[in-house]
Amino acid sequence: MGGLAEKKLGVLLTTPPTHANFRPALALMNAALDAGVRVYLYCVDEGVRAVSAPEVQALQKRGASLFGCAYGAGRRNIAVDDSAAWSGLTVLADVVGSTDRFVSF
Repeated sequence: MGGLAEKKLGVLLTTPPTHANFRPALALMNAALDAGVRVYLYCVDEGVRAVSAPEVQALQKRGASLFGCAYGAGRRNIAVDDSAAWSGLTVLADVVGSTDRFVSF
């Protein structure tokens, strides 16, 4: 077996759900999951506001790994809870280094 099912996609989301890039990012990640690609989403800066968005939580339920920047959440008074794996930028570095493709929105 080959193809996309063995691939890993890393996505950095720096924008909130209200930004124009949010929908294209969701479309890309949903298409990747549909194709059997393993998706790793790291939300940083204003992107931490997207962690609790129903669309992002749905990605996690579909199997995407969801990470949020704990520092960014704290700066924006967003609760660090079980909605994501809250971490630091070392996790982002791991995602960048371990995925086949990495994109930023």
